[in-house]
Amino acid sequence: MAHNEPIESYAVVGDMQTVALVSRTGSVDWLCLPRFDSPACFARLLGEPDNGHWRIAPAGAGECTSRSYRGDSLVLDTVWESRKGAVRVTDFMPPRGKAPDIVRIVEGLSGSVDVVSEVRLRFDYGDAMPWVRRVDGGILAVAGPDSVHLRTPVDLEGKDFAHASKFRVSAGERVPFVLTWQPSHLPPPDPVDPDHALAETEDYWAAWVSRCTYDGEWPDAVVRSLITLKALTYEPTGGIVAAATTSLPEALGGERNWDYRYCWLRDASMTLQTLHYTGFQDEAKQWREWLMRALAGDPEKLRIMYGLAGERRISEQTLDHLDGYAGSKPVRIGNAASDQFQLDVYGEVLDALHLDRSCGMSPTENAWSMQLGLLDVLERKWDEPDQGLWEMRGDPKHCVHSKVMAWVGFDRAVRAVEQFGLPGPVARWRKLRDKIHAEVCKKGFDKKRNSFVQSYGSKALDAATLLIPQVGFLPGDDPRVVGTVDAIHDELMHDGFLRRYDNESTNDGFASEEGAFVACTIWLADDLHMIGRIDEGRALFERVLDIRNDVGLLAEEYDPRHRRQVGNVPQAYSHVALVNTARALSEHGTTVGRVPRHEPRATDAGRPR
Repeated sequence: MAHNEPIESYAVVGDMQTVALVSRTGSVDWLCLPRFDSPACFARLLGEPDNGHWRIAPAGAGECTSRSYRGDSLVLDTVWESRKGAVRVTDFMPPRGKAPDIVRIVEGLSGSVDVVSEVRLRFDYGDAMPWVRRVDGGILAVAGPDSVHLRTPVDLEGKDFAHASKFRVSAGERVPFVLTWQPSHLPPPDPVDPDHALAETEDYWAAWVSRCTYDGEWPDAVVRSLITLKALTYEPTGGIVAAATTSLPEALGGERNWDYRYCWLRDASMTLQTLHYTGFQDEAKQWREWLMRALAGDPEKLRIMYGLAGERRISEQTLDHLDGYAGSKPVRIGNAASDQFQLDVYGEVLDALHLDRSCGMSPTENAWSMQLGLLDVLERKWDEPDQGLWEMRGDPKHCVHSKVMAWVGFDRAVRAVEQFGLPGPVARWRKLRDKIHAEVCKKGFDKKRNSFVQSYGSKALDAATLLIPQVGFLPGDDPRVVGTVDAIHDELMHDGFLRRYDNESTNDGFASEEGAFVACTIWLADDLHMIGRIDEGRALFERVLDIRNDVGLLAEEYDPRHRRQVGNVPQAYSHVALVNTARALSEHGTTVGRVPRHEPRATDAGRPR
């Protein structure tokens, strides 16, 4: 039976190298070890219970009574209350030492409650049954390169290829479980003290959040989004994955199921904006350095996405043994879009590095020479068709957003010369910048529709064109921007949320529908504010805040018909858009035509929270 627990049922705990998804029923249904992109040892999220999960809950209980993160942290408290008493399960992953650990502590709050733990370990995305044996204090499971130690003071009974324990907790009693992954050829890892690890984890997050300088509206939503972005950061390299999951569908039962456990260059500029403007300069520097390492080499062979350490080969394959979330097949690992030509990423990278300079970050060695190489390629390729922002698997087109981002690339190059004195053929770049601008306004704007369109010659609208004023291509009060916002609002808004484009008028290679795109809805809120529809923009933004789950997380998309989140989760792009737009709406009050994202503001220093 295909898994169908709502996507919004899941919270995440993580150690900045991977995350576990924990449902409201107390089940860990997704965990890849030791990295975000490693094969899962709990893969029930994309299949059946036998594909691996670990549930701790009161005997016979369903969903929890309540749950929340402990303050501004990734320590998750889940509580069940009944006539017999109340019990809390605290889940967390300590900052990584030698090996990844997930710690689960069961604590009696009142009365006496019978609790059941069932762990069903399966390696290689639920396909490899491990050999399990008893060891001091728990069990050891081994299959191929993987081994997992599960340590607990309660007895674990093996039955039906799972290990269960049933025990009673009374008020004040605590029962810990610690699961630790280790390469199977290495000696067993040192045991973790659960209480010490809990204190250490709480201290880590308290210290990290104390660096936040955001002082605008919606602080709780913003800080939770920032914590989520930190959780999606692969700490050894500074790379930030697009999401923690693969193949959660963009429409229930559909085929738009992608692996997002990689780092997209497109996310660089917006993510750097988020980190710079909220006080997290160290993370911004690490992300910038990851970006520079990924870019190293022939600029002609720039990829749109890379692995966590900058790996270039991300071949795509399907896992036929998994039924898919809610029967949504195929289940994919890897991502074939990594081989696409997407013109806009050149502009995104050049915009990101310009933002670094504007915020006073010291340049890396040879950074400018690398950008010169990117600009040479952009000069040769800016007028070629591409797959665009949405990575369409149909024929390439002259996508309007891609051309706008080519303009951004040359615009930032001109600014690098004018503002920072860097050497370069600025007259030629100005000429190219102006040529692209004129072409986009002529070929990408439909006068009859009074709107920018998806691609040259097309009548289709595209939410990506909402970024035109945000990157400074045109001011927010330009009539063409206003017309585009009006058209997109009127035609792509469904049930209060925005689709990125209309599937009937866009051949993207797939027949199935999809949900509304969270980031696009937030971009529309930003644009409504920019063109003077301030109250409407704020109301739309708060509508997005209302669809976050009970612990503040957003997936990639939202299905307003079924009132469910869809797509991979938690989605970095959604949370980045949330932070940047919250800052814009609160910082600028009723200002119309605010400064676009590439310009530093006078208040960017911020104030302590």
